[in-house]
Amino acid sequence: MTVTADGDLKQLPAAVEVAAYRIALEALTNVARHARAQTCSVRLALADELVIEVEDNGIGVAPEARWGVGLASMRERCEELGGNFEVRRRDRGGTRLRAELPVNAA
Repeated sequence: MTVTADGDLKQLPAAVEVAAYRIALEALTNVARHARAQTCSVRLALADELVIEVEDNGIGVAPEARWGVGLASMRERCEELGGNFEVRRRDRGGTRLRAELPVNAA
């Protein structure tokens, strides 16, 4: 697993910090439980918003898959802060999760 962070994450609003932590934790839990991945990367980037990306090289999420409690809770955390959330199957295999959390709205 690799983790990278771009930007000064020290001054995040508490609501964004908690949401980011919970989203990243749930995403990594999903990779460990379901992906059968060999690699996983977590990227945090802060500009006008905090972007969280988690990618793995596992089996990928099936297009017809139903969202469970974990994915639904991640989406709700994003929406509560006015952000965006998406999960996609990667073209080269695996899954890509992207959460965008507005920093100024929190």
